[in-house]
Amino acid sequence: MEDSAGPQPPADDRNIDRHEHTGLAKYARPALIAAAAIAVVCLALLVIIFFLDSFNATVYSVGGKNIQDATEEARQIRESYSAVRTGGLVFLIASLATALAAAVVLYRNRNVKGDGDTDDGDDVDFEDLAGQ
Repeated sequence: MEDSAGPQPPADDRNIDRHEHTGLAKYARPALIAAAAIAVVCLALLVIIFFLDSFNATVYSVGGKNIQDATEEARQIRESYSAVRTGGLVFLIASLATALAAAVVLYRNRNVKGDGDTDDGDDVDFEDLAGQ
C-alpha cells in the first residue's frame, strides 16, 4: 500500500461520525440557529426604535409641548415607527416560537443515533494512531 498525504476514501462507512436524523430533527439545528439570530436582530431593532422614540419625544417637548397632545404633529411623532415596531414584535415572537420548537425537537432526539453512529468496539489509542 502506498502512503499518500492526499485524502483517502473511508474504508468503512460505519466509522464516520455523523447524525442522520429524519423528519423535523434534520432541520431543527439550522432552524434553531436562524431563529436565534433573527431574535437577536429583532431585539436590537426594538431597542433602537425605543431610543429613537424617546429622542423624538424629548426633542418635541423641549419647546414646552407634550408628546401626548391631541395635535396632528404629536400623533405623527408617536406613530412614526409603529409599523417597524409591530413588524419587529411579530418577527421576534415568530423566531422565539421557532427556536422553542427546534429546541424541543433537538431535546427529544438527543439520544437517537443514526446508522453511522454505531460503535464497532475498536479502541484506538495514541500508539495506534502514531504507528508505534
